[in-house]
Amino acid sequence: MRKIGLTGGIGSGKSTVAKLLEKQGFCIIDADQIARDIVEPGQPALAELVKAFGSGILLEDGSLHRGELARLAFSSEESTALLNAITHPKITAETQRRFADAEAQGFAEIVYDMPLLVDNGLHKDMDFVVVVDAEPEVRIDRLVRYRGLDEDDARRRLGAQLTDAERNAVADMVIDNNGEIEALVPQVDELVRRIRLP
Repeated sequence: MRKIGLTGGIGSGKSTVAKLLEKQGFCIIDADQIARDIVEPGQPALAELVKAFGSGILLEDGSLHRGELARLAFSSEESTALLNAITHPKITAETQRRFADAEAQGFAEIVYDMPLLVDNGLHKDMDFVVVVDAEPEVRIDRLVRYRGLDEDDARRRLGAQLTDAERNAVADMVIDNNGEIEALVPQVDELVRRIRLP
C-alpha cells in the first residue's frame, strides 16, 4: 500500500484536489475530519476537554463549541499544550486505524489529506508528496470570499504557516492552483498517472 501525502497552505485548494482524487477511486483519509470526529459527543476526547477547560466549551446540545475552546486553548502556551496532549494521541490512533482499515479493504494507494504534513515532518512517512500551491493573494481572496474570514485574519493565518518554498521543496509534485478548477483537472490526471506508474 502506497501512502500519498496531500498538503498545501490554507486556501490553496487542497480539498478540491482531494475531491477530484476521490472521484478517481482513491481512498482519502482527511486529517481535519479526524480532528472533528474525535471531539464528537460520546467520544472520550470531548469528556477530557470538558474536564480540562470546563463545561463552557459545550453548546446546549452537548456538542463542542469550537470557538470557545479555541479562545481558551490558545490563550497561553500551557493551555495549547494541554489541548494538544488530549487531542493529538487520539488523532494519531484514529489515523492509524483508518490507514489499517483502508489497507484491509484492499486499497493500493491511500491519500492522506493533511494541512500540516510538512510542518509536522509527516511527509517523511509518505511514498509520494503532493503540494497544492497558489499565490498568497489568491489564497487570501479565497479565504475572504468563500470562508468568510476578514483579510487581516487570513493574512495572519497564512503568516503562521510554513512558507510555500519550504513546502514545495519536499514535494514529488507541485500542483498549481492559481486558476479555475478546469486548470486543475489535467494536473490531477497527471498526478494519478505518476502515482500509478508501475
